Amino acid sequence: MSEGDWLAERFEAHRGRLRAIAYRILGSAADADDAVQEAWLRFSRSDTSAVDNLGSWLATVTSRVCLNMLQARRSRPRPLAGPDLPEPPADPAESDPEHQALLADSIGVALLVVLDTLTPAERVAFVLHDIFAIPFDQIAPVVERSTPATRQLASRARARVQRHDATPEADRLRKAELVAAFLTAARKGDFDALLALLDPEVVLRADEQAVKLGAAPETRGAAEVAAFLRHARGTRPALLDGAAAAVWMPGGRPRVVLDFTTSAKGITAVDLVADPDRLRQLDLVIAGGR
Repeated sequence: MSEGDWLAERFEAHRGRLRAIAYRILGSAADADDAVQEAWLRFSRSDTSAVDNLGSWLATVTSRVCLNMLQARRSRPRPLAGPDLPEPPADPAESDPEHQALLADSIGVALLVVLDTLTPAERVAFVLHDIFAIPFDQIAPVVERSTPATRQLASRARARVQRHDATPEADRLRKAELVAAFLTAARKGDFDALLALLDPEVVLRADEQAVKLGAAPETRGAAEVAAFLRHARGTRPALLDGAAAAVWMPGGRPRVVLDFTTSAKGITAVDLVADPDRLRQLDLVIAGGR
């Protein structure tokens, strides 16, 4: 193995976490990839033989690159062509660009509202500590502050995020995240994952046409609803009145729309809309469709 291959292998072992950190800080998949690539270049040019914890060293380098990018973004504002989802798929094989683009339409603005209230240093301190549990003494050199000052940065950021959590935009964001998780679980037929997303008192209601397709008029309880929804593997992401939803499209034609109601407890209701006349009246945007 050449030295270049050896370095690449060491870096690749940490790439996933580095990209997750960069994505959380920057809120953009493209920018996150750029930041990780810059971290790789710095790593490949550095002597890390004396580094005890390479993962920590790489996280610091990546975070510093992200901070520089945030500062440059503030000094040279750029138009937002379309914000990304707040978190990339855990499994690259599950990535669906159309899915991500639709959900971005629903939640991107809400995410940007809260992130843009933070200074670059606050954003970095908050993400590294509150999301990735990196100690303040390791974050301090990244933001060029003392450890107490870094703790204060994260505290201020946390307070702003918590205030945002009480807004309608945050509710919309939570709904989109729950629906995205539902689509992944339904695609896999994962009963336990579906169960975890549902409020214990969840109710599934079906209109007359959906009943003709095999649904019960009303189903109550997380276990019963999860048992029904685990068969919804063919559902696709959609926006209904601008909010996250799902649609079943056998043969490429919308047959059933799944309209979700959510709360802090999870998905509290699912309405199955299959009546053709009503479907035509819905403000519905479908991945790869209308």
